[in-house]
Amino acid sequence: MMAGGGTGGHVIPAIAVARELRTRGHNVYFVGTEQGIEAKLVPAAGFELRRIQIGGLNRVGVRQMLATLGRLPMATFASNRSVRGVAAVFSMGGYAAGPPVLAAILRRVPVVVMEPNAVPGFTNRSIGRLVARALVSFPETASFFPRGRTEVTGLPVREEFFRIAPKPRGGVLHLLITGGSQGSRTLNHAARESWPLFRQAGLAVRITHQTGANGFAEIRDAFAGCGIEGEIAPFISDMPAAFAAAHLVVCRAGAGAVSELAAAGKPSILVPFPYAADDHQTRNAQAMERAGASRLVRDAEMTGKMLVETVSRIMADLARMGEAARPFARPAAARRAADVLEEVARV
Repeated sequence: MMAGGGTGGHVIPAIAVARELRTRGHNVYFVGTEQGIEAKLVPAAGFELRRIQIGGLNRVGVRQMLATLGRLPMATFASNRSVRGVAAVFSMGGYAAGPPVLAAILRRVPVVVMEPNAVPGFTNRSIGRLVARALVSFPETASFFPRGRTEVTGLPVREEFFRIAPKPRGGVLHLLITGGSQGSRTLNHAARESWPLFRQAGLAVRITHQTGANGFAEIRDAFAGCGIEGEIAPFISDMPAAFAAAHLVVCRAGAGAVSELAAAGKPSILVPFPYAADDHQTRNAQAMERAGASRLVRDAEMTGKMLVETVSRIMADLARMGEAARPFARPAAARRAADVLEEVARV
């Protein structure tokens, strides 16, 4: 059973592990919510999604917190039915993981968690001492889990990213802008400001922009008359194809985004989300920039003018930057996660 949802960062790596398990002959299904991105991504990947009703606890108001706590017993009971007969549970964290993981622990089903950030999220911190194994991306994260039960594996990335070939430069620069599955207000505003500036600078660009649902309609309508080629979408379901078509990616610096950039060998402009726990996105971006794979732009400094200036400065260096990103890739992460699940599974 795969637990975790809410954002693409929680769901997409779990799908990569689920695919590996399926190739080994295992029956795999997910538990998640109707409102999370898992409701779209999991069925599209060909897996069953068993739905529960639960909300968030972290960074929410008192009313939302009380509502979530009130639903927790029922959601755990519903998940308890799903856990019956399960050999092991894999959790990426997120609020949707809480009930199924709690149900698994109560039934003594082994739980393997994957924590890609230096400081675990709320769910993984809460159950950290009770897990069978913890797969992490940073050695220091081991302190949140039982001694001897952690392993540095990195984050699973879909195999399609590793198969992306370098894209030769032509007369038009293909730019992919994405703030993740929920979008980014900062990147949305900067992208919109950049359209006339790219034209004024004489830079021929083609823009593919994932806005998130909230900013989509307004940006789509404005883009239609800006005179630049491209597409605006609330969500890009085939992100490997979007990466393959891009010369340069502008995005946040979460673990999932950085792992996909490395797997695809794509140069990037990274704009860390400033409120991420332990500022881990800035740490990710700094590591990529030190290696020469990315340029870091602070959230408060990202404007249309800054975007155009940064693109102009690095255009001649994109091929080298892409090659510098590849050493960060961990192509065996999904396979190793599947290995660990088989090791702890009651089969």
